[in-house]
Amino acid sequence: MAAKIGILSDTHGLLRPEVLEILETCDYIFHAGDVDKPELLDKLRPLGNIYVVRGNNDRDWAAGLSRSLHFTVEGVEFFMTHDQRDVAWNLGNVQVVIYGHSHKYAERTVDGRLWLNPGSCGRSRFGGDVTMAVMTVDKGTYHVEKIVFEQ
Repeated sequence: MAAKIGILSDTHGLLRPEVLEILETCDYIFHAGDVDKPELLDKLRPLGNIYVVRGNNDRDWAAGLSRSLHFTVEGVEFFMTHDQRDVAWNLGNVQVVIYGHSHKYAERTVDGRLWLNPGSCGRSRFGGDVTMAVMTVDKGTYHVEKIVFEQ
């Protein structure tokens, strides 16, 4: 059965109402780090299955969060970390690599593998757009939609 995934990064303590509205419709939430405040995760946990990695701005409260995760949802294999430079060398059968850190949306396919940075949906930084991604996965296939918010 298809699953809907809200993919975000670099919220830096700000969970915009319009982002929360989208996440409430998702089966899974992937957060690629720089959550910044544990209270933000407290708001996300009741919404469904959540995968989150520790970012460079996540301090002592996040000591228990992993710096990278490798997992499968609906037959799609994922690898997630905050900084693209920390991606594992041997990705095996990973179909989608999710990362953050740059605050800039990026979606590219390299050697049949999707590299996805959902950008930042917290505060606008570096003059960039406020973005996230929504992915639908089903039986090993996926579709990505870029979401851009008003600043």
